[in-house]
Amino acid sequence: MITVGLTGWGDHDSLYLTKEANKNKLPTYSSLFRTVEVDSSFYAIQSRRNMEKWTEETPDSFRFLVKAFQGMTGHSRGKIPFDSEAEMFEAFRLSISTMDQAGKLMAALFQFPPWFDCNRENVRTLRHIRELMRDYPCALEFRHQSWYTPEMREKTIQFMRKENWIHSICDEPQAGIGSVPIVEEVTDRQLTVVRMHGRNESGWNSSGQPNWREVRYLYRYNETELQEWAERLQRLEQQCDEVCVIFNNNSGGDAADNARQLMAMLGQDIPPIPEEKKVEMEQIDLFDWSGQE
Repeated sequence: MITVGLTGWGDHDSLYLTKEANKNKLPTYSSLFRTVEVDSSFYAIQSRRNMEKWTEETPDSFRFLVKAFQGMTGHSRGKIPFDSEAEMFEAFRLSISTMDQAGKLMAALFQFPPWFDCNRENVRTLRHIRELMRDYPCALEFRHQSWYTPEMREKTIQFMRKENWIHSICDEPQAGIGSVPIVEEVTDRQLTVVRMHGRNESGWNSSGQPNWREVRYLYRYNETELQEWAERLQRLEQQCDEVCVIFNNNSGGDAADNARQLMAMLGQDIPPIPEEKKVEMEQIDLFDWSGQE
């Protein structure tokens, strides 16, 4: 099975063309896609109240890929609002437990920063995190090329299989050491994650600059690129139960269109986007007067 979705549900204006859809974005989104990546959890561990609300607003078959809090992946540069690592991980586990109990948690996504390179200390960190996450399904995504050099690629994949990490395969610009190639490998028989970040090479290393979020993921996949991915996804699908594809190229609002385009290529049903009903005005013949003198 191949499941296609987007990063977040709030910023895809092309999906919300009616007042009702714009007011109820997640219910509308979940009628169009079967999965979503929760990105807000990267910036703050979400309350159980939020998670319960989102769980209740979506169909039974809908599932969430929840991004790990930045303090758990080494992104935080300021003060982490927890007294200890144990407390932080406990708060995250509690947050995702609602979705897990409802059968709507696809996995927790641990995306590590470009400075998280392949060395023994970081390997120990990955083992430690996997222990802290207990039995929750966890996907792993790197942003440093050292994990996939010719001499390390197979070792990295074997490590992920041994430690029960789900592989998050990336499509992203090849823009130096802080980006990784497409590595078409499955590490978990149940799930493989694919994240489509776009191929904006000039904007990829713009982090920290003004408006960098409006630039980094500014890219629209063309038909040839999506067709290549459709074939790749079908190969991956033969090796695991589900492949979850998340389009993250939304700096220019292209993610939703590209996702629906890929779904069509895969032969999947494309639910129509809700639109306002057009009211046809009754034609009145101004010269058809009744009761004229």
